[in-house]
Amino acid sequence: MVYLNVFTFPNEDMEFGFFMKVKRTCYDVFYPFKILSRIGFERIDFEPVTILYGGNGSGKSTALNVIAEKIGINRDSIYNKSNFYPDYIHMCEMQLEADMRLRL
Repeated sequence: MVYLNVFTFPNEDMEFGFFMKVKRTCYDVFYPFKILSRIGFERIDFEPVTILYGGNGSGKSTALNVIAEKIGINRDSIYNKSNFYPDYIHMCEMQLEADMRLRL
């Protein structure tokens, strides 16, 4: 079985670089850009049990939706997307681990 070990999200500098290349002025929403980077949430190191906690609007669901999209999980539930969602997903990186017992 394969497990998710580390997941990284774009930081503020990466997002700024993206915005400088895009130069699209007709959009006022760039979701999920600036959701996680504004609070410095750049990386998750997964353990056998990993808990995400925070107040409403802190990015927990956004982080989980981004991870699910990057991994390619099929979902029936509705979640927020924008025209920039695929660009954001492309900027994320993940590291997989073949066997969790290696970490115990």
